[in-house]
Amino acid sequence: MFAPKPTSRERALAQWRGWQWIAAERVRNRPAHAMSDVMPRVLSGLRIERRQSESEILKVWSHLIDPTITAHARPTGVHKGTLFVCVDSSVWLDEIVRYRRREILERLQNSFGRELIARISFRVG
Repeated sequence: MFAPKPTSRERALAQWRGWQWIAAERVRNRPAHAMSDVMPRVLSGLRIERRQSESEILKVWSHLIDPTITAHARPTGVHKGTLFVCVDSSVWLDEIVRYRRREILERLQNSFGRELIARISFRVG
């Protein structure tokens, strides 16, 4: 969509003012949109539902997982289906990855679904 060519009056006013106010005035005269029309698009762009699920994982972690593991490991975030978990030592990292990874993943997937948590990445941190 192209803006219409300014009239000689508009050109003279713009030269006198030192700035093209015509385009800004046209934008200002557009009709306003209702918040009920705008907010669903904004919220879907922010992916609020998914972010709530991710924060829920962090809250529920200590209730779903064995307390001996939660004493040494804590989730730090979720990105593209991967839950990132920081472990306090390499000994616990080895223990969790070797013997407990599958159990932890199954419990989280049963609670939150496979599309939210597809993998777990453990690291010392």
